[in-house]
Parts: sequence; structure tokens; C-alpha cells
Amino acid sequence: MSTCPTKTSEPWRIGVLFSNTGFMALIEETQLRGTLLAIEEINEAGGVNGREIVPVIYDPGSESAAFGQYAKRLMIEDGVTTIFGCYTSSSRKAVLPVVERLNGLLWYPTLYEGFEFSPNVIYTGAAPNQNSVALCRFLMEHYGNRFYFIGSDYIYPRESNRVMRELVRANGGEVVGETYVSFRAQWKDFTPIMRDVRNSSPDIIFSTVVGDATVHLYRSYADFGFDPKVMPIASLTTTEAEIRAMGFDVGEGHITAAPYFQGIGGERNSSFVARYKKRYGEDEPTNMCVEAAYFQVHIFAKALEQANSLDTDVLRPMVLGSTFEAPQGQIVINPSCAHTDLWTRIGRANRAGQFEIVRQSRRPVGADPYLVGYGRATAYA
Repeated sequence: MSTCPTKTSEPWRIGVLFSNTGFMALIEETQLRGTLLAIEEINEAGGVNGREIVPVIYDPGSESAAFGQYAKRLMIEDGVTTIFGCYTSSSRKAVLPVVERLNGLLWYPTLYEGFEFSPNVIYTGAAPNQNSVALCRFLMEHYGNRFYFIGSDYIYPRESNRVMRELVRANGGEVVGETYVSFRAQWKDFTPIMRDVRNSSPDIIFSTVVGDATVHLYRSYADFGFDPKVMPIASLTTTEAEIRAMGFDVGEGHITAAPYFQGIGGERNSSFVARYKKRYGEDEPTNMCVEAAYFQVHIFAKALEQANSLDTDVLRPMVLGSTFEAPQGQIVINPSCAHTDLWTRIGRANRAGQFEIVRQSRRPVGADPYLVGYGRATAYA
């Protein structure tokens, strides 16, 4: 791909791949909104070096293969080199060979299972050392050491559960059940699982269920009369968006670990939330996926201003080491691994559909996607 001319009024064209339809639209649509909000802010401030950012948007419809197909179309037919997108690890894995072969740059704003590095990806979601480690310790301190794993059946839940299983066992706990469901799982699919939960008597349900199935999991839990004060569902993937969809009463008392929650406070976050609600509606909450999708576009624009080029080999060095005052607090694109140093927070959902912070790190937690700096002890930053 050729570099952009130094002096031109041509817009900066970028690719955007998030699902507006299908079983992942519940969360991916919010990532699209965060992306577009950041683009609007940048363009309203004059663009980058006097040039607008123009998104070329496709809807992969929650189908992993479609992400790869659209990534190829973006890079070959549309001439785009930088792509913002993907929620599931399956969709990221579908785009990865495309951007690597054509030397593009994928900006990935979703927590994931770690244990990956590509020079063609900027990872802005949390790695396991930034959520799983602290969550495991918190749960074992406050609820017990018997875990039951429920996940969607794809890469991220299985790998995330592998990490959590090691953490639990290394700290004297046990996994008393583990099961996986389809992306398209319905309420009835969780009925036998909830029966097994009742028979297994865990202290905690650890959920890596994603998309619409999340709503059915929590509603099934509530239908069985379980008490989150005694046996909560703890998750890395349940955000304000899913809580809103399932009903605030259903979500109340359950736990999520994330770098960001809407209710963290602070002037920067308050301004972000206000702009988001003005753009998309007062009843639309922000969440960790919105926030990462939003701040990564601003980091991109900051690097692009310096590079004045969308050529990956020119742009990427400007990204590495970048800092930004994100709504969650100051974050850094860690130059050693192209992941992001993020805050670690644990929240408990309340009756208003927001998360009350019950624990948080004192500073951003350095990205360690391979858990090189960790044993399996649950040391808290």
C-alpha cells in the first residue's frame, strides 16, 4: 500500500467491522457507536492534519467468516490499510491472516484470552492479567473456592477458562462443573445447566457466555431462584449493555471485572458519558467495549498526526508508547507487546443497571498477555 501524499485534502479512509445484526449485535453495535463518536469528535475539531477521517463500514452479521471476507474487501477493493473491529476471538482470528498478509493494521477493542502477538494488531482490550487474576482473588476472598464454568463454545471462553482454572487450582480451589453453549443458545438450553449447578453447589458461577445468550443465562439463573449474595455469576464479558437487556432486577448483585464502568466518576468520564448519551439517547449506557472502541480511535488519530501516513510500517511505530487520557484514566499502548496498559476494576451490578466499584487498581496494570510476570498466585496490583 502506498503512503498518503503529504499535502492533500483527500480524507483518511479507515475500515470498520462490527456487527449490527445477528447474535453479537447487542454488544458490537455499542463498539460501532464508540468508534463513530470518536471519529465525529476528531472531524469536528478539524480532522487530522486538516483531513477528515471517513469510515468504510461493513456489517459482518455476527459471522466470523464474514469478518475475514470483509477485511479482504476493505484492503483489496477499498484500499484501506487500517481496520477497527471485531469482538469475538473467532472474528479476530478470521481477520488476522488478512492484515498480516496485506500488511494492514487491526485495532482490536475487546478483552480476550491473551497468548497472542501480531505486529499487525493493536490490542486495546484487557488481557487475562488485567481482569482474571484480580477477579479470581476477589471471588475466593468473598465467596468461596468452588467454581462452575459456563461459556459460549468458541476460542475465548475455552482459553479464558483454561487460565481461570489454573488460577483457581493454584490457590486451593476447584472447578466443580464446566459446560459450553452455542452462540445461539436460548433460555431452554440453560435449564439443564442450572439443574446441574444446583446439584453441584458451587460458590461462584464464572461466565464467559457472550452475546444474546448472556441474557438467557442470567434470566435462567433468576428463574431457578439462586441468590447472587450467596452464589453470584462473575464474568469478564457482562457489561452494562447486557444488564440493560436482561433487566436491572435480573442483573443486580452479579459481578464483572473490567477496565471501565460507566459509574467510575471523574471529569473525563462524565464528559464522555454525556457526549455518548447526547448522540445515542439518554437511556443508552456506556460500557468497557464502547470505551475501548472510542479511545483507540483517538490514539490512532494522535499517531496519524505524527506519521501523516496510513502506511502500517510508518504508522505503527508512532502508536507504540502512546499515552491517552481515556475515560477510564490514563492508558498506554505498551511498546513491548502492542497491548494496552489498562486499569483493573471489579464492579457489582446494582438496581439501576450500573456497576458499583468494589475494588480497583491504584494505577494502570501493565499488559502481560502471556502472563510472563505471574505465577498462578493471584497477586493484586
